Amino acid sequence: MRRGQKDSQIVISQQAIRRLPYYLKYLKKCCLNNIDCISASTIASDLKFYEVVVRKDLSFVSSVAGKPRIGFQVDNLIADIEHFLGYDNVDQAILVGAGHLGKALMSYRGFDDYGLEIVAAFDIDESVIGAEVNGKKVFHIDKLESITRRIGVCIGIIAVPADAACEVCDKLVSAGMPAIWNFAPTRLTVPENVLVQNENMAASLAILSKHLSNKRLQPPGRNMDVEFVIERGEPLPNPSESSRRERLLHKTIDLH
Repeated sequence: MRRGQKDSQIVISQQAIRRLPYYLKYLKKCCLNNIDCISASTIASDLKFYEVVVRKDLSFVSSVAGKPRIGFQVDNLIADIEHFLGYDNVDQAILVGAGHLGKALMSYRGFDDYGLEIVAAFDIDESVIGAEVNGKKVFHIDKLESITRRIGVCIGIIAVPADAACEVCDKLVSAGMPAIWNFAPTRLTVPENVLVQNENMAASLAILSKHLSNKRLQPPGRNMDVEFVIERGEPLPNPSESSRRERLLHKTIDLH
């Protein structure tokens, strides 16, 4: 089977997609340690995922099935995951809002590992217009549509305050942007053909705070709220506890 042939034939859950970068980072470390083959059970143990979840995730993306007692070829599995996620094709992005958050995003070199390149930024603040951040120039927002259409950018990143996010979103949609990555703490309304991925820090903080609150209220000796973590698709604590595993396994399968 050719790499990528599965892509148009399967439906994979968002929780599974969120786990794929964890696998990818782990497998790249394996390569650095000269590990050529690895089993799903080893991946599950090291990442503290259930083995059945790992096997299911990898079955979606791997072009070659793992072999009994040998596992997967690490380099092939890395290539399969990168292809499935589109990391083997560099996507260009522009960013709106060259403040502290925007500059931090423009300076983050880790995006290269995930096939993302921020090529330019836009703002209304005259003090930053014309400046360069990590080699990327900041333009006035009035030039957004003409520049993005000319260079064919496909991802727009919003890093402006909440009260300006909707207006910026409209400009990105008008410029033909098919995907928007929103860091502003507000919900955006877009046409059906535009994808919005929200990075809501307030919501993430609420999850952390709720988890800590639950943990403080638990009697001594009781473990953390495992079901709460499962719903977020994160690694599970204490995977060796067979009784808990048997009790929650069916929930994991349903949720993932």
